[in-house]
Amino acid sequence: MPPKTKFDKDAIIDAGLAIAKEEGLSAITARSVAKRLCSSVAPIYVNFVNIEDLTDAVAGRVFSMSEDLLAKQNGKSMFENIGKASLAFAREYPVLFRELSMQPNPYMASYEVMEKAMLAAMAEDENVRALTFEQRRRLLLKMRVFHMGLSAMVANGHVPSWMDNQEFDRLLIEVGDDMLRASQMKEKG
Repeated sequence: MPPKTKFDKDAIIDAGLAIAKEEGLSAITARSVAKRLCSSVAPIYVNFVNIEDLTDAVAGRVFSMSEDLLAKQNGKSMFENIGKASLAFAREYPVLFRELSMQPNPYMASYEVMEKAMLAAMAEDENVRALTFEQRRRLLLKMRVFHMGLSAMVANGHVPSWMDNQEFDRLLIEVGDDMLRASQMKEKG
């Protein structure tokens, strides 16, 4: 009889990640991971307390992938980089984008937590600094609504055939600039 194959934590997380990319984090079960590994469920429970522990580890890997996409961006501002990285994530991992961005889940921070961090960053940006707190808050919401819609279109494959990835990035920047200019004009009266 051949020796049993041993699986370390990374191999198990890799199997869970493969499942998550295809079916979402919610599809990770001990049996689905074991099937992917061609093993019993024993290695999973040797390395993880429970399936939630494994799913959390996979989610951590997903967020690392998201951070890597953000680090690859070279836009003029933090907002441009975040927008482009999110579009790239929606393109590369549409199942995960839909699950994490469009469904309630324990992995994403609440809107209020994200909003607070973004508003603090906006207050430091020289292009937005002159706006009042409420104007920045409204601008952020408008930008987020547009961005989520655009990213959802990308993740769901509902994109015009005449637009390529670069054109989507340009559209993201163009609309963001338009919204900022409109907010600045309103602020000036």
